[in-house]
Amino acid sequence: MIPPRFAPLVEDTAELAGLFAAAGRSLYLVGGTVRDAFVAASAPTEGSPAPGTGAPGVEHDLDLTTPARPDEIEALVSGWADAVWLQGKRFGTIGALKGGKRFEITTHRAEAYSPDSRKPEVAFGDSLEVDLSRRDFTVNTMALRLPELELIDPFDGLGDLAGKRLRTPLDPETSFSDDPLRMLRAARFIAGLGLEPDEALVAAIRSLHDRLAIVSAERIRDELDKLLVVAVPSPGLWFLVETGLAGEFLPELPGLALEQDPIHRHKDVLAHTLAVVDKTGPDRLLRLSALLHDVGKPRTRAFAQGGVTFHHHEVVGARMARTRMTALRYSNEDTEIVTRLVELHLRFHTYRLGWTDKAVRRYVRDAGPLLERLNELTRCDCTTRNAAKARTLSRRMDELEERIVELRSREELDAIRPDLDGREVMEHLGLPPGRHIGEALEFLLELRLDEGPLDREEATRRLDGWARDQGLLGS
Repeated sequence: MIPPRFAPLVEDTAELAGLFAAAGRSLYLVGGTVRDAFVAASAPTEGSPAPGTGAPGVEHDLDLTTPARPDEIEALVSGWADAVWLQGKRFGTIGALKGGKRFEITTHRAEAYSPDSRKPEVAFGDSLEVDLSRRDFTVNTMALRLPELELIDPFDGLGDLAGKRLRTPLDPETSFSDDPLRMLRAARFIAGLGLEPDEALVAAIRSLHDRLAIVSAERIRDELDKLLVVAVPSPGLWFLVETGLAGEFLPELPGLALEQDPIHRHKDVLAHTLAVVDKTGPDRLLRLSALLHDVGKPRTRAFAQGGVTFHHHEVVGARMARTRMTALRYSNEDTEIVTRLVELHLRFHTYRLGWTDKAVRRYVRDAGPLLERLNELTRCDCTTRNAAKARTLSRRMDELEERIVELRSREELDAIRPDLDGREVMEHLGLPPGRHIGEALEFLLELRLDEGPLDREEATRRLDGWARDQGLLGS
């Protein structure tokens, strides 16, 4: 009888396994799918994508390996799959889509990076055990022979999974030299699966972390994103800092470990930052904003009047976040979202005397479509142990959100614009397009933010007054 946790795997792979069996070729399910089948349902999920980032129409990916060569794999699946892609063929991988399920089928291989190359040198082989030995960690070296579901576990991956151990199948220096990105991936397994790295693995990363330089920025970025969306990322982020890995691609992170000052008693910004990351929900860009929200503090730290200040660290931090995200090849859209959240993360605290209509309008206008993320980041940024202070901040945020709901019921709060458009302004003032029209619209927008919606008659009357002050109309 098939254990319930394996039943979906049998169902998903039955047709494909039949194709390979008919051709006299072995087929094995490998990787995270096998590992996760052994993980208790209550365990944290490693590498779950942020909402909305999965491929549309695809339920999950299944990784398989076979001694069949790429041309043979392509021939076997071409008449069966709904779609086939060959981008990875030179590395031995053929992709196939069937019934909403995506399969990646790879020829048994051994691969290694040359010391100065970002591209793996691939050699195909016939040995499953050799193929498994070239994988990243023992918990990923388990294979299920299809369709029999026979477990192949030459490196005791199941034992390590049960014992919460993170090891490499070969010595870690060899594994990490083969693909240095595995060092960064270790942080994700530590955080996402709660695994404890063995001493040899940690020592190898501390000595080899500069090898990450040969890995492309895009691959590093993608691995960081996967780490950020596990349930509790901080154990992995601490690992990156403590092993020196973070310094290779995100030096701003270890830079937050400001030296403790017993006189001024300012908080460790790194510990605070990682606590904020953990508090936010698994939204990739929100988590990245939380990770970067205080990166400007080391550059703006000053001591005065018996205390420490970080004036304008949000502005400096936004510039630093943009520079780092550009280096990591984040999209322009992602970069704009994160830098804007970093820039605005203190805006809530500028309104200390209560939420007037004017204050609410400006806060909502400045946040725009990032309002919900900004509010969550603001709430999570409070990591104080002072219960009274935490309650006060929470109460003020509740008040703000209530005021937003209230004002939305009375006016179009999420689409604040001048009460007259550009055409109406030009017609009323008798002016052509140009600088003065833009200034008039800015005046009307400020009026709208300060006082709320005005009717057309009042808006034109106020516009006339502004135009006279500017010398655009006679008295």
